Amino acid sequence: MLNLRKSAFSLLAAGVFALPLMPERAEAGPVALELVLALDVSGSISTSEFNLQRTGYADAFASAVVQNAIAAAPGGIAVTLVQWSTSAVQSIGWTLLDGAASANAFAASISSLGRAFSGGTSVQTAITFSTGLLQADNGFEGARNVIDVSGDGTSSASATAAARDAAVALGYTINGLPIGGSASLNNFYATNVIGGPDAFSLPANSFEDFATAIQTKLVIEIGGGPGPGPGPGPVPVPEPASLALFGLGLAALGAARRRRRRD
Repeated sequence: MLNLRKSAFSLLAAGVFALPLMPERAEAGPVALELVLALDVSGSISTSEFNLQRTGYADAFASAVVQNAIAAAPGGIAVTLVQWSTSAVQSIGWTLLDGAASANAFAASISSLGRAFSGGTSVQTAITFSTGLLQADNGFEGARNVIDVSGDGTSSASATAAARDAAVALGYTINGLPIGGSASLNNFYATNVIGGPDAFSLPANSFEDFATAIQTKLVIEIGGGPGPGPGPGPVPVPEPASLALFGLGLAALGAARRRRRRD
């Protein structure tokens, strides 16, 4: 079974990037939500803007309103943080948050986070990498699975939509937090990035507004309700050709995960 999982996983990662090794867990723990925070560190993000994003995430998890939402979530939530540009890396591994103490510790981890790299903007990279993290044996079984993408730029609309469609086909939700207040950026996220059950995009007009936006967004995501921002338009059923880069690996990962649940 381990070989099957490793083979399936290599199909997803080949030609893109490798995920960090995840610890083997004998049994997955049930949580209300598995949440991937995908943080833009592309070249358009200055050092001060990276610091504002990092502080915004940390302050949100340290806030009473987010901690109350976590405490009310059955089984807590599992969270991981990704940094992305034209490549991606899992900067903080999967972490169980079930109350104020664990949320504060996670906030402290974010506060001490260093910038992984810089590069171009590839939103499809963020989505595909995050989808792999949800599909891998991460030690948790979430009632809901959400990818939270924040960024200040666009990339290939067709490639981004294809990555989005692959994640939606697996039952995942992708929410967006476009930064900067640009109408074209907000439209890109609403049209090509977000999708799945109760998906929404909540723009931050500036990096200074990011902290307020991410706190609001986390409370909605943890609680499981629909968001206040623009929801996605109709998401078409993915065509096989459009999923050529993703479909085989994701399908095999799904089969491996379902098999593990039966064992």
